[in-house]
Amino acid sequence: MSYGTGNEWFPYYEQAFSEGSFSYRTGNELPYYEQVFSDSGVLGMQASEQKAIQVTDLTVAYQDKPVLWDIDLDVPPGVLLSIVGPNGAGKTTLIKAILGLVRPAAGNVLIYDKPYEAQRQIIGYVPQRGSVDWDFPTNVLDVVMMGCYGALGWIRRPGKKERELAMQALEKVGMEAYATRQISQLSGGQQQRVFLARALVQDATVYLMDEPFQGVDATTERAIVTLLQELRADGKTVVVVHHDLQTVTDYFDWVMLLNIRRIASGPVDEAFTSDNLRETYGGRLAFMK
Repeated sequence: MSYGTGNEWFPYYEQAFSEGSFSYRTGNELPYYEQVFSDSGVLGMQASEQKAIQVTDLTVAYQDKPVLWDIDLDVPPGVLLSIVGPNGAGKTTLIKAILGLVRPAAGNVLIYDKPYEAQRQIIGYVPQRGSVDWDFPTNVLDVVMMGCYGALGWIRRPGKKERELAMQALEKVGMEAYATRQISQLSGGQQQRVFLARALVQDATVYLMDEPFQGVDATTERAIVTLLQELRADGKTVVVVHHDLQTVTDYFDWVMLLNIRRIASGPVDEAFTSDNLRETYGGRLAFMK
């Protein structure tokens, strides 16, 4: 696992563009269906109950101070889930724990029934924009092509195919005209679109995104929402750290309410209730009427 600081780059940009490691799909995804024998002995197919993400008894502490406490979370395949909670609730820490970037004090995480290390090639990660060194001298196309390196390996360089995939991803997020622009010259919303384009190139099965709407304008936010909903429609599982409670019901179909411990999780119409919100946020919900 590599940890990029913005100052440690390999010649062909194999290293991750921000903290943490980025994973990519190999094309050998786990099946959504399993063969079973029915009571009559006839071989058939039934939908697997396999979970995309399973977090069990997870506790994370920094200097003996718990930031996540005894978290259980089951995320089924093909949902668009938001993690909401007040500042300091542990939302980013939960994402990092799923990715293996922080060491838990207790508990475990499985991705399609296997540890993260065995599944990293089917996971895509979009970090917070503020965690990235945007002054590094590289252009938009190079950043997006980093999404191809997991499939290429450490030896091969990206070629025509990878450039075409990167341009297609940039087109999807409305950034194809900026392919040769230095990343330091982009606005915050444009930078976020570039990160999303790189995630698309990864063609992952599970996406983890840490506040992708932070600091973007209304146009970019609508474009990101459309992209996330398209990923869900394609059967991808998307988990998003989110802060705007007023848009949860419009943007997402699943939600997790977190404040160091899990308050509730499940379909939005079941878990996103006034009682659960009050327990999560205390008395800071004057606008939720």
